[in-house]
Amino acid sequence: MEDNEDVRNYIRQHLEATYLVDEAENGKLGVDSALNNIPDLIISDVMMPNMDGYELCRILKNNIKTSHIPIILLTAKASDEYKIEGLETGADDYLIKPFNSEELLVRIKNLVNLRQKLQEKYRRDLLLEPTEVTVESMENEFLRHASEIVEQHLSDPEFSIEQFAKSLFMTRANLHRKLRALTDLSPSQFTRSIRLKRAAQLLKQHSATITEIAFDVGFSSSAYFTKCFKEQYGLTPHQYQNIS
Repeated sequence: MEDNEDVRNYIRQHLEATYLVDEAENGKLGVDSALNNIPDLIISDVMMPNMDGYELCRILKNNIKTSHIPIILLTAKASDEYKIEGLETGADDYLIKPFNSEELLVRIKNLVNLRQKLQEKYRRDLLLEPTEVTVESMENEFLRHASEIVEQHLSDPEFSIEQFAKSLFMTRANLHRKLRALTDLSPSQFTRSIRLKRAAQLLKQHSATITEIAFDVGFSSSAYFTKCFKEQYGLTPHQYQNIS
C-alpha cells in the first residue's frame, strides 16, 4: 500500500522475482484488498490519502481474518515517536525512507521465517490438551475456537468444511487461507488432527475398542483411522494403546 507510484514500482520490481505482488494506492483500497485476498505479508506507507498506515494496521490487526498477517510500515519520519506509534498499532516492523531494497528483502525474509516458526508452534499446540495451551493472542483464540467447533461435531463424519467455515462466520476460502497461514494445514487436515487428538485421549483411557473409538471421533473406516493415526503419531492405535 503506497500512494507514490514510483515507490510502488520500486518495491514491485525488487519483489516480483520472488513473491506474487498485489498493489493498492491508498489505505482504504489496501484494507479491502487484504480482506479479500488474505496476503502472506503487507508493506504499507504511513502517510496515504483516505486512510493512513496506522489506521490500516489497527483495522487489519483487529480483524480475525487478517490479524496474523505481518505488516511492515514505511515512513519518511525517522523520530522514535513515530516509530513507537507504528509499533503500538501492531506493526511487525518499521522501515525508514529512503530504504535499501536489500534491507527490505531481509526484513521480509525474517518475518516469513518467523511466521513459519509460529506455524510449527501452532501445529504442536494442536496435539496438546486444551488446558496446556495458554491463550496469548487473537491467533490462539481463533485456533481454540476452531478446535472447539470441531470437537462439538466430533462423532459426525458428515461435518463439512462449509459448516466449519459458517460456524466461524467465514467463507470456505478465507478459512482455508487463515488455517494455512497459522498452521500450514488445510481445514480438512486441521479437522482430522483434532479428531485424532481426541482418539489418542480415548485410547489412553482403554474405555472402548479401537473400532469404537474410530467411529466416536468421526471416522467411518477403522482402516483409514489407523492409517491417519499412524501418520500423526508414528504408532498404530494398537501400539499407542499398549504403551499408554
